[in-house]
Amino acid sequence: MGMTIMRRIKFCAGHRLYKHGGKCEFFHGHNYVADFYVTGDTVDSVGRVIDFAQLKTVFKGWIDEHWDHGFILAENDGNGINAIKQVEPCKYYILPYNPTAENMARYLLENVGPQLMSECNGYEVQVTKVVIWETEDAFAEASLPSATGEYFPAHTMTSVADD
Repeated sequence: MGMTIMRRIKFCAGHRLYKHGGKCEFFHGHNYVADFYVTGDTVDSVGRVIDFAQLKTVFKGWIDEHWDHGFILAENDGNGINAIKQVEPCKYYILPYNPTAENMARYLLENVGPQLMSECNGYEVQVTKVVIWETEDAFAEASLPSATGEYFPAHTMTSVADD
């Protein structure tokens, strides 16, 4: 039987959507919320899939180091990257694609999650879903298929906005 737990991490970051064509093409920021869903088939002797504190340490640690109070930019946004480098001190993170909420969730699920879970010795768990809340009214999620081909718990990528 698989069991899933979730750890929520809040952070602030700036971004812009390269070639968006609208107001999101300008530098701006959000108070993001990232929900990390972790699934395992067993529990430890305490009855946990994994300790919530350990999830906080690894997820918040990565977010704090790489994204919190920095700018997230697309690797092909040379103009934006050059502009942010003019600021001293500066903190920025380059994604291989546009930093939409969907792509941020995807990146955390496919790239960051597996790396961080490999550092959690003694636990057989995987990140199965990441939800990025860009505002309190808009989120995107990315999820992995289960062994049966179903998705955890619903879709591979979902976006909800209430404009």
